[in-house]
Amino acid sequence: MFFNSSKLLSITCLLVLSLVSGCASINSGLQAGELPPSGAYIAENGLHFNVQPLSLATLPPKQAVIPSSDLARLIKTSGRVDYRIAEGDILGITLVGYPEIAPPLTNSSNTANPYAIGFPIDQQGFVQFPLIGRIKASGLSVPQFTANLQSQLQRYLKYSDPQVKIVNYRGNKFFIDGEVKQPGEFAISDTPVSLYSAISMAGGATPTGDSNNVVLNRKGTSYNIGLQSLRQMGASANQIYLQDGDSIHVNSQDRNKVYVLGEFGQVEPVAIKEQGISLAQVLGESKGLNSSTANAAKIYVVRDNLSTRDTDIYYVDMQTITSFALANRFEMRANDIVYVDPTGLTRWNRVISAILPSTSAISLLSGL
Repeated sequence: MFFNSSKLLSITCLLVLSLVSGCASINSGLQAGELPPSGAYIAENGLHFNVQPLSLATLPPKQAVIPSSDLARLIKTSGRVDYRIAEGDILGITLVGYPEIAPPLTNSSNTANPYAIGFPIDQQGFVQFPLIGRIKASGLSVPQFTANLQSQLQRYLKYSDPQVKIVNYRGNKFFIDGEVKQPGEFAISDTPVSLYSAISMAGGATPTGDSNNVVLNRKGTSYNIGLQSLRQMGASANQIYLQDGDSIHVNSQDRNKVYVLGEFGQVEPVAIKEQGISLAQVLGESKGLNSSTANAAKIYVVRDNLSTRDTDIYYVDMQTITSFALANRFEMRANDIVYVDPTGLTRWNRVISAILPSTSAISLLSGL
């Protein structure tokens, strides 16, 4: 009798454990829960939600690209300008008829004339030239410097006709890093360098780079710039010209993804491409819904609303063909979450699968 009672107690305990395990299986699996069909909803954790079915009336409008005042000012003040000679540049200066003073340029340093390889601009912005000594060069355009040099040479030479060009650009530079193929330091020559050409000079963005998430830092101010966003607002990265000391950072697509959860064919983050991505495309990138377990009538999009600090939940029934048109128009945003609920039968099967091992153990003990 003691043995039977003990066995009965053991079986009862196993049964209780199996039921608890089954309940835990239900609770640990993702599920939408009892959401209202529409309207405001406060969850147990205190967060405020706004639930609404996806329809043409509730379809969120596409994000309007409104440039910040700083970005608008940057575009307005970043026009194409003539190159100014800078400290570190090397000038090529020749005097027609006076090769002994300023000889033709040569790439070899094996010459008696130290200026045969060019005239460097020192850190004070001056260049040392025969006859006249130090003469200011930095901050001037090549034509301005040429006119100033000719004016001073007229005191010593009857026919002064200096020919000036920059043979080595070392003064003005910009820096680029992040998701580009060839990060580093690049010189700005007499051909103005736009933001677009700067990224091209660095080999372009990598496959994981996000050209719609670029940061330009200029004199301590950072500008968040998207190449696609610029096009949408009628501007172009070719309108933003770099200045000496500018730095560019191209961010990774890891910061610009949609997260999928639940009954998908493939559960992993989906990158938002430069041209954007729709809900229908997210479903396709995730290999569709799991035909065995997904409840196509319950597909949810969870999105934080930064203006109200609430969270919007859109849901759509993808069992109807007309819903695909809505899903194709629904524009996804960074950090959106798409969740597909399992069917009721799927939940029940998962509970049964959790309980069966325990019931088998009970049957085994019952035979003792």
